[in-house]
Amino acid sequence: MEALLSRYRNLTVLLVVVVAQLIYLAYQVKTNGDERLIRVWAVTAVTPMAGIVEVTRRNTIGFLEDYFILLDVREQNRRLHADNDRLRMENIYYRNQLSTAVNARALTAFQQETPSRTIAARVIGNSTVATAKAVFIDRGFTSGIKKGMPVVTAEGVVGKVSAAYPLVSQVLLVTDPTFKVGVESQKGHIHGVLNCGTGQCAIEQIQNEDKVSTGEWFYTSGEDRIFPRGFPVGTVVSAQPGQGMKDVRLNLSGAPGGVEEVLVVQEGVHQQIPTAPPSVDESSTAMLPPPPPESKGAEIQSPKGQTQADQIMQKYGILGQEQKHVYGGYGSNLPNFNAKPEGQPLPGGENKAQSPSSPAAAQAPAKAAAPPDRPAVLGARPSAPVPHAVVPSAPARPSPTLPLGAPRRRPAQTQQ
Repeated sequence: MEALLSRYRNLTVLLVVVVAQLIYLAYQVKTNGDERLIRVWAVTAVTPMAGIVEVTRRNTIGFLEDYFILLDVREQNRRLHADNDRLRMENIYYRNQLSTAVNARALTAFQQETPSRTIAARVIGNSTVATAKAVFIDRGFTSGIKKGMPVVTAEGVVGKVSAAYPLVSQVLLVTDPTFKVGVESQKGHIHGVLNCGTGQCAIEQIQNEDKVSTGEWFYTSGEDRIFPRGFPVGTVVSAQPGQGMKDVRLNLSGAPGGVEEVLVVQEGVHQQIPTAPPSVDESSTAMLPPPPPESKGAEIQSPKGQTQADQIMQKYGILGQEQKHVYGGYGSNLPNFNAKPEGQPLPGGENKAQSPSSPAAAQAPAKAAAPPDRPAVLGARPSAPVPHAVVPSAPARPSPTLPLGAPRRRPAQTQQ
C-alpha cells in the first residue's frame, strides 16, 4: 500500500482534491450558496498568512513609528504640567492682587468721604495671646498711632489700638470678650452696647418696649468715647423679648478677623446716622469728645414714661421749664402745678386746647389783675407792680417766703 501511494502520489492527491471538490460542490448546491469554490480555497489559504504579516507589522513597524513620533511626549507632558501649575499660581496671585486693589480703592474712597482723619495700615500678623483676639498692623507711634484709637474699614468697625510700638501696633478686635462698643439703631435711634464675647454678637441694654426690627442697621453712637458716631456696625438678625431686656442678635457688616487693610482713626469726627443703609493709662489713651446733641430735624425716639409716676414727673418737668422754676434751687418761685403746659403733649390726653370760656382762661385775667402785694400761690414771691394811671401810693412790704403748709399772717395795711 505504501509502495502504491509512493508510486501514484500525485494521482492520489489529485483524486483527493477532486473528491473534496465534488463533496463541497454537493454541499453548496444543497445550501444554495453562490460563492465560487476557487475563491473560497484562495481566501482560506491566504488568510492565515495575512494575519501573521499584520501581527508582525503592528508589533515591529508600528512600534518603531510610535516610538519615533512620540519620542518627546513625556518631556512635553512634564512641561505642560509645569506651565499649568505656574498659570494656576499666577491666577491666584492676580486674583489676590485684584481683591487687594478693590479693597484699597474702597478704603481710599471711604477715607476721602469720611470727615475723620485716618491713616491706612496693613495687617501683618495675629497675636500670640490665646485668650485675646488681636492682630498686628504695620503702623506704630512713629506714624502717629496712639493707644485707644479706633480701627475701622469701609464695611464696619474692626477694633481699637490696645498697644502702640515704634513700627507696629496691636489691635484688639471687637470680637474679643472684653471689648464693648456703644451702638445706635438707624430707625428708632435706640441706644445699646455691642457684645461679641459669647460667640455671637448681641446688643445689650435695650428695653423690651423699644422697637427693633429684623434687618435694621446699627451704627456707632459715640458714647463709648472710642469710635466716632456714624460708623456702620451690622444688621439685626433677630430681636425677641427677653427677661428684663430684649434679646437682639447682630450680624457684623465687616469681618474683623479676615481683614487685610484697615484705617486707623487719628482724629474722629461725629456724624449723623444716615437714613439709608450702606461702616490703662487714661492720660495716654486717645479719647473723643462726647457726641453733639441731635438737631431738631433728626427723628430721635424720646424716652417715654412707662408708669404713672414717670408721666407726672415729665409733666412737672415741663411746667418747671415754662415757669422758670428750678427744683431744689434757693429763692425759686413755687410753680403752679395746676396749670397745663403750652404746646407740649402730656400723657393721658391732658393736652387740650383751652377755649376762652374755659376756667383757666377765665382765671387768667383775674390773676393779672390781682394786687401785687398778694401772690396767687402760697409761698410765692410777689410780682413787680404794673404801672397804670392811679394815684401813687407807698410801696407795700413783701411778705416773707414761708414753707408750704406753714401759718401765714395777713400783712398790715399802710395808712394813706
